[in-house]
Amino acid sequence: MSKIVCFGEVLWDVFSTHKKIGGAPLNVATRLQAFSNEVAMISAIGNDDLGQLILDYLQVHQINAEHVQVLNDFKTGVVRVTLNNKGAATYKIEHPKAWDKIAFIEKASDLVKQADAFVFGSLITRDEVSKKTLYKLLEFADYKIFDINLRPPFYDKGILIELMQKADFIKLNDDELYEVSAFMGSKFNNLEQNLHFISEETNTKHICVTKGEHGAVLFYNDQLFYNSGFKIKVADTVGSGDSFLGSLISKLTNGEKPQKAIDFACAVGALVAQNEGANPKITDHDIADFISGR
Repeated sequence: MSKIVCFGEVLWDVFSTHKKIGGAPLNVATRLQAFSNEVAMISAIGNDDLGQLILDYLQVHQINAEHVQVLNDFKTGVVRVTLNNKGAATYKIEHPKAWDKIAFIEKASDLVKQADAFVFGSLITRDEVSKKTLYKLLEFADYKIFDINLRPPFYDKGILIELMQKADFIKLNDDELYEVSAFMGSKFNNLEQNLHFISEETNTKHICVTKGEHGAVLFYNDQLFYNSGFKIKVADTVGSGDSFLGSLISKLTNGEKPQKAIDFACAVGALVAQNEGANPKITDHDIADFISGR
């Protein structure tokens, strides 16, 4: 199994009736660990009850929490989540929180050096402290996976382009693809043309675009691989893209063929979307039955 390091926000998703542990990198880490990969998390929490619950969660899920910093001056992250009548989520992300202040620690660079992949997202760059730590750690990463999550007003176009150029693998959704390609100067309207455009402009050979209920497209070593999605009743979409990415990374870094990898990842993403919360338990048996239509 692969060794993966996930860097970025760990927090609580607060809904109108309940709250759940989340944050895109932590959701990815949780799904990666569920498939028996060796996973470590680099982040920061507050010295508070919500932070302790996140540490307990990491221990239960056997995710290495040695590099999760506990800060006295900042509280554990909280995101207010609102769902529309189709289960699609909008987010109010409080700032600053502990995960905005992840300090660079030399020992973490050794962890990143030894990993098969280093996963990070765009939201972590909203604060200068965590952004600087990210840039330092990227210098030690062998295979860099960039998960673009455009959460206005917390992104900068110049930083996005710079990080795409540093990445070996980029994941974004179709809306993000069109927005990013437009501000990079693309004249194309077609998804595949814009995907190729971003690949050429950033010199990135591996890009995945998710399309919600319509599946995903994977550009991998100059070839395109498609999955058209699965028909489900959506409970909420929180974390479905993160589980998709974790599943895809798990398969690709462990040598699976790209078509099988994207089929598997789309199935996991759909199973998450038809359950409540970002990290429902999903077994291999559940996935196999879902793919086969049983």
